[in-house]
Amino acid sequence: MVASRVPADLLGGHLQVLARAAGTGRLPDRADLDAYHEAGARAARLGVPLRAVVDAALSAAEQPPAGEGAGNPARGGPAVLAALRRAVAALMEGYERAQLAAIREEETARREFVDDLLLGRAERLAERAEHFGLRLAESYVVAVARGLKDGEQDRIERDLVARFGSHNVLVAVRDGLLVCVAPATLPAAVGEFTHHVRSRFPAGWRVGVGRPQRGPGGVVASYREAASALDLADRLGLVRDVVKAADLLVFPVLLRDRSAMEDLVTSVLSPLLSARGGHGPLLETLEAVFAAQGNQTAAARRLGISTRAVTYRLERVRRLTGFSPDDPTQRFTLETAVLGARLLEWPWS
Repeated sequence: MVASRVPADLLGGHLQVLARAAGTGRLPDRADLDAYHEAGARAARLGVPLRAVVDAALSAAEQPPAGEGAGNPARGGPAVLAALRRAVAALMEGYERAQLAAIREEETARREFVDDLLLGRAERLAERAEHFGLRLAESYVVAVARGLKDGEQDRIERDLVARFGSHNVLVAVRDGLLVCVAPATLPAAVGEFTHHVRSRFPAGWRVGVGRPQRGPGGVVASYREAASALDLADRLGLVRDVVKAADLLVFPVLLRDRSAMEDLVTSVLSPLLSARGGHGPLLETLEAVFAAQGNQTAAARRLGISTRAVTYRLERVRRLTGFSPDDPTQRFTLETAVLGARLLEWPWS
């Protein structure tokens, strides 16, 4: 029977309340109901199925004590049903409240773990990670999404857990970003995460993806790379919805020596400041041409001008700066200077 799974001391003598009601028709008083409430809560904490607890209560109502109210007409009548309804309601309320409290404690522990994980606070990190199904000795990839819409976090997490299992993905909110931590051996998880962001976030969303990194420190590094990729994409004016840190590795290197980058930008691009109509159209044309891998027709479509106008502007750049996008060596210098101008918000006042 289901009731046999209930520990013998769980409900204790409280089952006799229903037994007496079955024999005498006496309803449970406040003390009895409080005891049932606590018994239900204890059952939830012990992990006893609610069905088993209710079955135990029903079994007690079927077996009144011998010699107590035998033959009483109340037995089996409305009084028994009323007593049973009140007792079972108290059991279920205690059980449900205890479950809700446990869920809230789990959510709090999860938030604290995510904060510690992404900030690199290592106190008992591996032990706590196992509780949430993460094996920190492995390599992980962190993806972050900007543009979070209220209420979508839980839905995306449920969908990812349903497909990949709670031991494979961890979804949380950190610094206004929706964060997904997944094993590097499960690249489909990042793709699925991006799919849900695309379908549920409002316009303007963007996903940044860090590189695979090993261990707790690797999770922190991948998270920072993913967040930095979003920042760099904004500063560079990239139109891509998904930006990978691995594709942007050159920019942190360039920015490490800011003075050298400033010197390059000034030396190469300063002549554009004297152009008729200003430097803006020429700089935008260079950016469009570089984004189109040198395809002037595609750049013209992007800018909404004719291909002839693009060719004319590039010739003006060559005459003013001495650098041509058509020459491989000069193109690299010119493109680096243009990207540096975007990152450093050139021209400076």
